Amino acid sequence: MKIFNSLTRQKEEFVPLKAGEATIYACGPTVYNLMHVGNARQICVFDTLRRYFEFRGIKVTYAQNFTDIDDKIINRANEEGTDYLAISRKYIEEYFIDAHGLNIRDADIHPKATENIQEIIEIISVLIEKGYAYATESGDVYFSTAHDEYYGKLSHQPLEDLKAGARITAGEEKREPVDFAVWKSAKPGEPYWDSPWGKGRPGWHIECSAMVRHYFGKTIDIHGGGQDLIFPHHENEIAQSECCNDAELANYWVHNGHVNVDNKKMSKSLGNFFTVREVADKYGYESIRYLMISSHYRSPMNYSVESIEQAVASLERLYNCRDNLLFLLEKAESGLKDGEKEIEAQLLSYQDKFIAAMDDDLNTADAVSAIFELAREINTKLNLSTMPSKELCQNALNLFLKLNDTLGILYKSDESELDKEIEALIQKRNEARKNKDWATADAIRDELTQRKIVLEDTPSGIKWRIQS
Repeated sequence: MKIFNSLTRQKEEFVPLKAGEATIYACGPTVYNLMHVGNARQICVFDTLRRYFEFRGIKVTYAQNFTDIDDKIINRANEEGTDYLAISRKYIEEYFIDAHGLNIRDADIHPKATENIQEIIEIISVLIEKGYAYATESGDVYFSTAHDEYYGKLSHQPLEDLKAGARITAGEEKREPVDFAVWKSAKPGEPYWDSPWGKGRPGWHIECSAMVRHYFGKTIDIHGGGQDLIFPHHENEIAQSECCNDAELANYWVHNGHVNVDNKKMSKSLGNFFTVREVADKYGYESIRYLMISSHYRSPMNYSVESIEQAVASLERLYNCRDNLLFLLEKAESGLKDGEKEIEAQLLSYQDKFIAAMDDDLNTADAVSAIFELAREINTKLNLSTMPSKELCQNALNLFLKLNDTLGILYKSDESELDKEIEALIQKRNEARKNKDWATADAIRDELTQRKIVLEDTPSGIKWRIQS
């Protein structure tokens, strides 16, 4: 498998530190608000990467942190008349509601900044001892970018260019504009922890360096997040970690593209965002998940009503294929028929196309296309007119579900209570028609129509759907 490495700006063969295993750390949310659709893209991308590694037989240890102490969290706590702990706990719970709705599997490790204060203090102490960081009279501690000869290597910007665009704001005691805080002295009324430099709290960038070292050691396979994290967040992480540990922080840096609205990056600061919750209330969580993986993860994508409605329609086509297979499986008889081994081989060729796409820098767009080609082949070769064997139906279903599950889609239950109820009414109507009990058949039809259930004659039999 090849992955585009933001550090080298080229696709590279993925070779893990330990054969058959992969360590992944993805920067998680600062928990002070609901997740917006732009945030959803990152967690869907890294969840899909994890799923695909496991599909290929690689054991994954995956970490995604929560920033649970930050200026934004403190400000939200002040606005709501509570403390930072109440805010962070509330929005971590809200995060999991949305993440589970998007079929995001929980990370193996969900570390929090406040749980790693001692590790943070230890790293800062080493940086000061080595001359890479300095404490001010007020108790702030800054990383000295001038002492790191490799600073700027991820964003590919010379230090002089970075200095030209940086400023020192009022109250800051840093030596150079591009220096950044690793420890912030506590302001009156703010939460704090004791440290060798006085009461304070960690800077944003240092927490991830501490958590990677704490849970994984000095070097991991993959680190990543959204493209907006390349500078300064990930640049600063590299500087802190590598100057402290004398080792590479990550062998591969993976960054997903932005989600745009009217061709502008979706963000809370611009106020042009839609929360996952409000979109899901109208279109369902799965349509958001599908939209996030329907284009290549490094490409920018534009969110619109049209795009989310197309996602809903695309999922419906995939569910129709699944439901047709389930329908056939109930009616099929055991015993492979002549020519069915050849059909199985044809179906498996789409798995090969799927793997080739995903091996090429996680190209989910082409992987989705391979799944739709597989669906078309299944619908053509497996129907009531050909009456396939139970074995062929089951193998086709297993393959179809396995590929979709690798992308994290088609996860709704195949038979809800509503499904059972509607199927029972349709069966009762069919029996009434066979018995020429037209009054009962018409009454059931009218009930289904009133409930916006549309019946369709298909090659696989009568199917139903809820009218859009």
